[in-house]
Amino acid sequence: MKTIVFASGNKHKIEEVKSILKDYDIIAMSEVGFDEEIDENGKDFFENSFIKAKAISDYLKNKNLDYMVLADDSGLCVDELNGDPGIHTARYAGDHDKEANRQKLLKVMKDITNRSANYTCHMILLRPDGKYISAVGKSYGKITHEYRGDTSFTFDCLFFSNDLNKTFGEATAEEKNRVSHRFRAIEDLLDKINSDEWEE
Repeated sequence: MKTIVFASGNKHKIEEVKSILKDYDIIAMSEVGFDEEIDENGKDFFENSFIKAKAISDYLKNKNLDYMVLADDSGLCVDELNGDPGIHTARYAGDHDKEANRQKLLKVMKDITNRSANYTCHMILLRPDGKYISAVGKSYGKITHEYRGDTSFTFDCLFFSNDLNKTFGEATAEEKNRVSHRFRAIEDLLDKINSDEWEE
């Protein structure tokens, strides 16, 4: 089984990826000793995910570890807000302050009728030789007017999924995993791995 180092310290995200990528040994970056702060200064999801993958890949090379690296950047994109919060999802109103982020979104959208939105996930799988696969997944829905369900993931309790007919916050992990942006990005990734669509 091939090992992939996943560029995340988010336990929820790691478990989600492990549950979907069952044919690979997914290990967190902390398990290879990576604890550096990565400056995600890209202009979009692709650039941020590539920055993360490259930083960890370089670290692994210095440790003589021959692992592929999987990195993702994802966020909530609201149509009427020109795609915001987007790459700023985790810091929309404050650095990883879930409640402040939710309250800001509800306030900004208070008088907005068109509440359509999507979760977007961009993934990069980077090999030690520098070749990579870029994959994208999206899950469509709309923003509710109030919290519905679990609040572990910042905006899940406000994102009404078109696929599930309920918010992600009300869905079980299994239900969400079947339609999530991350699941769809991984499906796209696996299709490209199977088709040997590596880029340079």
